[in-house]
Amino acid sequence: MTVDSPAVNGEFLIFKLGTAELGVDILMVQEIRVWSGVTAIPNTPDYLKGVINLRGVIVPIVDLGQRFHNTVRDFDTSTVVIVLHGVVNGKSSMIGLVVDSVSNVHSVTAENIKVAPDLGSKIDNQFVSGMATIEDRIVVLLDSAKLLDVEELFQRANELTRKAS
Repeated sequence: MTVDSPAVNGEFLIFKLGTAELGVDILMVQEIRVWSGVTAIPNTPDYLKGVINLRGVIVPIVDLGQRFHNTVRDFDTSTVVIVLHGVVNGKSSMIGLVVDSVSNVHSVTAENIKVAPDLGSKIDNQFVSGMATIEDRIVVLLDSAKLLDVEELFQRANELTRKAS
């Protein structure tokens, strides 16, 4: 897979999933939307909530909390969709990520980014690009380009489901 994405050093949009704080590259964020209904698609993973029509582009909407933690929760007034846009394998790609809330944008320097620890083969850290210390908090930085690669996003989930069986 070849991915055209900005360097790790830069600004990140920080958001919450449960009690965890995570971040995505702000340069790949197209917009932030309040949660609203989606068009469901049959025979898809539970975390693929459906699709929306965003100014003529059909965008898949993934519940990131359910994808990462396999937890189902009710969406409320603070639930938002972060729409990412970028180039993956030479093709334009968009995906919407449902998260609990968005907090702010932080500049992160390379000195503040650490490699994610090895947590063993049972933990899927494929989408983690590093961990940043921001104001005495640890924020998990996600690889925005890998999140945009829907083939990888859904393929990896299928592999993990087969291993668990």
